[in-house]
Amino acid sequence: MLTATDITFRAGDRVLLDSISATFGPGRLHLIIGPNGAGKSTFVRVLARLLEPHRGSVRYGNGDARAWSERELARHRAVLSQAIEVAFPIPVSELVMMGRYPHFRGRPSAMDDQVCNEVMRYFDVTDLAERSYSTLSGGEQQRVNFARVLAQIWRPLEGAYRYLFLDEPLTFLDIRHQIDFMKKVREFALQSDVVVIGVVHDLNLAARFADRLLLLNEGRILADGDLRDVLTVEHIQAAFQVTPLLVTDAASRLTHISFD
Repeated sequence: MLTATDITFRAGDRVLLDSISATFGPGRLHLIIGPNGAGKSTFVRVLARLLEPHRGSVRYGNGDARAWSERELARHRAVLSQAIEVAFPIPVSELVMMGRYPHFRGRPSAMDDQVCNEVMRYFDVTDLAERSYSTLSGGEQQRVNFARVLAQIWRPLEGAYRYLFLDEPLTFLDIRHQIDFMKKVREFALQSDVVVIGVVHDLNLAARFADRLLLLNEGRILADGDLRDVLTVEHIQAAFQVTPLLVTDAASRLTHISFD
């Protein structure tokens, strides 16, 4: 469980988040949507304890997130940002192992090696293991980073939740890998000890995969709930300033959104 209470964040005189409160439970994929400048990435970074809010608090389980050391936090929380820059040559297998650093001192254990092998298979990058990360395409690099991030929280922790934050994770991916990634993230999110919160721009992918949507606009929550509560003509018009056409397939019950 993650609870955000009265979160306010400012950049100079501009209020990026304005008194936002929300609760995120385990076993569901929570996706945050909204127009550019709505505060989506800022909110995720505050939730992930990468930014300190000017007012309000974030609680992981029953404790204030600020009480954890960086190492303890890294054992429980993993973050995938929009772009990862690596300034030195490193084999893919070693980059993925970086996700296990919070779990060992000195040399990795056999379990750490096993976890890395499992996540590389999960994201279909095993054949890249010996390649230098710098030689990969943007999409391949992003998939390797998925593996690195998941390695950090791949195994359950006794008596504790695991937290995964995704800030626009679909950057650089073609449509096949976008769908594949969203399927795998949702599968991971369905575990009873995992809280997954992500930001996506594509409303159709959000509609297809999210268990819960949170629509931000101008630093505030415009709508919060399931697909039918959030992705309405009125909400989309208010947030994006465009008129959508919503079509729901009777057989699959999936909603497709298009624009004139």
